[in-house]
Amino acid sequence: MNSRFNLSDWTLHHRTLVGYFLFAIALMGVFAYGQLSQAEDPPFTFKLMVVRTFWPGATAQQVAQQLTERIEKKLQETPHIDRISSYSRPGESTVMFFAKDSTPPKEMPNVFYQVRKKIGDIRQSLPEGIQGPYFNDEFGDVFGNIYALTAEGLDEAQLKDMAERIRDDLLRIPDVSKVDLLGVQDEKLFIDLSGKRLASLGIDPASIAQAIAQQNAVLGAGYYETASQRIQIRPSGVFDRPEAIADVLIRLNGRSIRLGDIAEIHRGHIDPPNPRVRFGGHPALGIAVSMTAGGDIIQLGKHLEAHFAQLRTTLPVGVEISAATSQPDAVKRSVNAFVQALAEAVAVVLLVTFISLGMRTGMVVAVSIPLVLAACFLAMNAFGVGLHKVSLGALVLALGLLVDDAIIAVEMMWVKMEQGWERTRAASFAYTSTAGPMLSGTLVTVAGFLPIALAKSSTGEYAFAFFQINAIALIISWLAAVVAIPWLGYKLLPDPRAPRTLPALLARLPGLEAWHQRQQAKRHDSDQDVYATPFYERFGKAVGFCVDHRWLTIAVTLMLFILSIVGMSKVQKQFFPNSTRLELNVELRLPEGASLPAIEHEVASLENWLLADQQQQPDVSHFMSYIGSGAPRYFLSLDQQLPASNVGQLVIETRNVAAREALRGRLIAYYENRHDDVRANIARIENGPPVGYPVQYRVSGENVEQLRKSAEAIASLMRSDPALSNVNFDWFALSKAVRIDIDQEKIRLLGITDSDIARSLNLALNGQNVSVLREGSKQIDIVLRGDRSDRENVAALAEITVPTRAGKSVPLSQIARLEHGFEPGMIWRRDRVPTITVRANLYGTIQPATVVSRLAPQIAALQAALPAGTKIATGGSVEESGKGSASVAAGIPVFLLVVITILMIQLQNVSRVVMVLMTAPLGMIGISLFLLVFNQPFGFMALLGTIALFGMIMRNSIILVDQIEQDLASGKPRRQAIVESTVRRFRPIVLTAAAAVLAMIPLSRNDFFGPMAVAIMGGLLVATALTLLFLPALYAAWNKLGQTG
Repeated sequence: MNSRFNLSDWTLHHRTLVGYFLFAIALMGVFAYGQLSQAEDPPFTFKLMVVRTFWPGATAQQVAQQLTERIEKKLQETPHIDRISSYSRPGESTVMFFAKDSTPPKEMPNVFYQVRKKIGDIRQSLPEGIQGPYFNDEFGDVFGNIYALTAEGLDEAQLKDMAERIRDDLLRIPDVSKVDLLGVQDEKLFIDLSGKRLASLGIDPASIAQAIAQQNAVLGAGYYETASQRIQIRPSGVFDRPEAIADVLIRLNGRSIRLGDIAEIHRGHIDPPNPRVRFGGHPALGIAVSMTAGGDIIQLGKHLEAHFAQLRTTLPVGVEISAATSQPDAVKRSVNAFVQALAEAVAVVLLVTFISLGMRTGMVVAVSIPLVLAACFLAMNAFGVGLHKVSLGALVLALGLLVDDAIIAVEMMWVKMEQGWERTRAASFAYTSTAGPMLSGTLVTVAGFLPIALAKSSTGEYAFAFFQINAIALIISWLAAVVAIPWLGYKLLPDPRAPRTLPALLARLPGLEAWHQRQQAKRHDSDQDVYATPFYERFGKAVGFCVDHRWLTIAVTLMLFILSIVGMSKVQKQFFPNSTRLELNVELRLPEGASLPAIEHEVASLENWLLADQQQQPDVSHFMSYIGSGAPRYFLSLDQQLPASNVGQLVIETRNVAAREALRGRLIAYYENRHDDVRANIARIENGPPVGYPVQYRVSGENVEQLRKSAEAIASLMRSDPALSNVNFDWFALSKAVRIDIDQEKIRLLGITDSDIARSLNLALNGQNVSVLREGSKQIDIVLRGDRSDRENVAALAEITVPTRAGKSVPLSQIARLEHGFEPGMIWRRDRVPTITVRANLYGTIQPATVVSRLAPQIAALQAALPAGTKIATGGSVEESGKGSASVAAGIPVFLLVVITILMIQLQNVSRVVMVLMTAPLGMIGISLFLLVFNQPFGFMALLGTIALFGMIMRNSIILVDQIEQDLASGKPRRQAIVESTVRRFRPIVLTAAAAVLAMIPLSRNDFFGPMAVAIMGGLLVATALTLLFLPALYAAWNKLGQTG
């Protein structure tokens, strides 16, 4: 008996105490599972802040140079900055500050504070007349539940009142963080003035605005303080109804004119309108619900369903509230699919153990699986890891690994019991002989996930639970192997040497009794007879052949490895696969400068097409349209579109994945056959961080004309590739504009200034807020503006009148010359350099990396021909995938250092450590083979699986090398020790590999984890076979050349 502490031996001498703790852990694990939060995606920090500033009247060029440039320059001083992107439109600046991927999430609030502080420092130096800056650091908030409120017979103001009451009620529901109303059109009270009529009367619009503001002012008139009470004084005049505004008197040359006699006064809504929302082709308001951090989306969905079910019973006739987007339903489908995969994996693993180990021995492993899972759930709850697609997939992967140690421990215990050892002694020997190698193998496997934990990128943060779950499961599985397995084995394993009798019915069969007696005799033979079967003898000869022809074995393995490297170059590369969610996102975009009615017309056209298509192909469940803006972030990786008058987006929910794909095909065909200005991006939902268009090239430089030429050249190259569709630019075309060349001499003589002209034009065309109408708790802006003919007829611009100092008015045409032309409608910049992005869709099966690789020579040639200062960079999924892969690759040195350290502690020999390390790349042979055979791309998740696979392979190698060393230490000849050790370790190595490989089968059907599962299956299958044949040959060859250590 070894004098060192033996945990398995201690367990069996304290069986009651250990049994209590195992039961308690199982019970707490079941309870912890019910407490785990559920979400679609793992927690993820958007390291982005949006800063918007408005400068009415400025051109896009002026905004870029005088406003955006100053903000960008100051923000470059902010700590943790990665890059700054911006776009400038006429009167609007939008700057997007991106922090480095390596910035810790807990640092982001301070980073956002620094952004606000930096811009606050330069606020006084920004152009006069700006509005803002306004900051949005909640860009990553996910509105998982969006509802559409529609009504027949109610105007927009009544619908808004109803939506606000619903919002107030929703904020009281547990786990609701905030509720936003979408598509709200603010109510206005318009005073439409005819410029010509005012000019004929000699009335200045400014005097009308002054009269309204003065009469409607709420001012204190004082009060009487008497001996017994205080009496307030309330003069009349404040507007309490719209009709009161019509009675405002305008003074003119000693007489009064009633406002209602010279203006049209009416209620309306903001004009031009705010972004609109439609549901099923009908006007609607959207109610978007966001969950608190760490909440349970499934429970939130139940609370919301109950609330709206009750609410629907109280709604007026004609008012309906419908679920437009339901993340709880999507999560429920995702969780159910993963739970099903987990259950299938458990069944597969149990089948493997029962078939290979027998019913009673397999039962020991079978009982340990739920015990280890319960302990994992307990640890997940303690570390705040919820159930989502990454953690659930990691659990399925971990299931194939967590039985490894259990199989090794129970197999060793059973072999010793077959040799006649008492079960306590057998369990103690299993600990002495396998606990160390198992622990080293477990830690090496955990180390395989270290690059994920150390990845300082958005993709690393997204996949971090992959490391957490597997590390937790593997460490717990080792503890279970040395504590729970001996305890369970003591209770459940039968005595292998006890005589067994055949049932009376079977004993009557001819020859069966004699065969049974021979089997009983074999079970009482010596140690070596356990492996004295035809199969093990044939396998031993195969190993002996590889040892005797070691250089041939090594050469063949090396050749296969080289072929696998060549094969990997043929495998398509991928970032993240598409989601299995049922929505399609259709983004519609018109050229810059298009009006909101124009994009609304395009959205309505698509709605009509969908309704007509629904009559023939009932694939659509419902759809929601967003006009003048993109959809809110209803799932984490949405490439969200900021508000713009030329943008619309439809979120179409289909009935199933097949229906989604069928509809997608018809939509692609519909827009490919159109030859107008509308551009449609038809996209499935993405997994992973948002990317947008899959294939992108950025061209940057100071010369905008050169940029346009270069971007057009890139677009021509992209259009030549048949795999790419919908090639477009983020900005390129010019927008229409009317330049007013003012005669400065004339306006000085008339006492008019440039600002007077601008104010007159702005009032006539866009309106001016002059006061408010107070109705209860509402405040309705009173807007003074020109009549319809002035606002909608461009030809009438020359006739808009401008008041002079003498009290007269002159048409604009008399003091200025109008020139129709074009100007930049938008200017995109990246790190303060103008940048045009050329983008395209991939609607086939070819991956973005394949297309980018195919275009690389032409892009390189184009770059070489560009003038100095103009650069081309690859963007899209290829760029994001490169960032993710680079962040993982940065952790490889730490992974190698940890692995080598563990191996040195366990093996304490340089030669043996190098041999174990040399087996790790063998997985590439199976990875490339399976990815090619099953036509799976090599993406970020497959990369994670490959790195983790290296640890799994070395785990088996450690156990085999350690067994060879034990046999050599016992005095066996080298060849015999190598062959017999390999034979004895065959069953546990193959069983553990089979359990891991077969557990991947359910996961291989999953779109998200499929490529990773296929990579692990192929790599582990081939590497296990080579470990049992190549490693003995390598060991023999290495020691033939001379031992080092």
